[in-house]
Amino acid sequence: MSDLVQMPLQAEIPPPLLTIEGLKVHYPVRHSWRGTTLAVKAVDGIDLSLRPGECLGLVGESGCGKSSVAQALLGLVPATAGRISLDGHDITGRGRVDALQLARSAQMVFQDPMSSLNPRQTIREILSGPLRLHGMGSRDERDERVAEMLRLVGMKPDAADRRPHEFSGGQRQRLCIARALIVRPKLVICDEPVSALDVSIRAQIINLLLDLKTELGIALLLISHDLGVVEHMSDRIAVMYLGRIVEEGGWHEIFTQPRHPYTQALISAIPEPMRRDRLPTRLTGEMPSPLSPPQGCAFHPRCPVAIAACRSGDAPAFTRAGPDHRARCHLIDPGTSHA
Repeated sequence: MSDLVQMPLQAEIPPPLLTIEGLKVHYPVRHSWRGTTLAVKAVDGIDLSLRPGECLGLVGESGCGKSSVAQALLGLVPATAGRISLDGHDITGRGRVDALQLARSAQMVFQDPMSSLNPRQTIREILSGPLRLHGMGSRDERDERVAEMLRLVGMKPDAADRRPHEFSGGQRQRLCIARALIVRPKLVICDEPVSALDVSIRAQIINLLLDLKTELGIALLLISHDLGVVEHMSDRIAVMYLGRIVEEGGWHEIFTQPRHPYTQALISAIPEPMRRDRLPTRLTGEMPSPLSPPQGCAFHPRCPVAIAACRSGDAPAFTRAGPDHRARCHLIDPGTSHA
């Protein structure tokens, strides 16, 4: 009888929509005076998963490889190694037809809304373009879909006959979100979606994305260096450093019990006016070059608590710090987890 009671609870957990296994994205760089070719290891073997209706925040400093992950997911750059599965289909290598099918399932919202919209086209042409490309609906049906999407992102249908320069930055980002959603994708990748906007309208766009995630049941991959945005939007968080995931877990665990020293430094740097007694952890030096990452733990040259094991041998493996919390650090004792 107990097994029968547990079955519905297990069935409520949907399988992952997106699965990334051992993904590597290396960019070859040729040294003219040496005549040799090296590789920039932008992404150097990461594993991630994302379920329908979930928001995964991918965070880290500029140059850590976040955008390369997004580009590999959309087929904009080739994966050097690894496997990407979206909705049960391997999308790591594909031709033109498969690329169109991928675009139906995964769309992207870019950082700068002005450069993302064709200034010579009307909003109707911009939004209906993906529908025409995929052969979706008649002209009247496409016009109805455009009006529906404009209302969904909080804009009036008469905006369809205007051009991008007639709108504010926040309105243009709403239009970019409408364009991403118009083909009804299952996954939307948001690459710094509010960093180019005024502070006064960032909250509006964040709340819009959260409302759409709930209403449409889409999965969001949020790429950002702004931990305040990530904390507000994400269900789970993956922290990336020099091409690798160094910590992953639920947002509560990451923000209240960060286990990797890099994550601890990022969290401590978040401005908290009411916590003047706490000084942020200051990191020294710059992020090493992905052309020649350090031996051992890639973070050890900047880590304030590095030990001898961090400087030699292979990179540390993931250590489980809780049921849904893991980190790559030699100093983590699984037995001391508070999760």
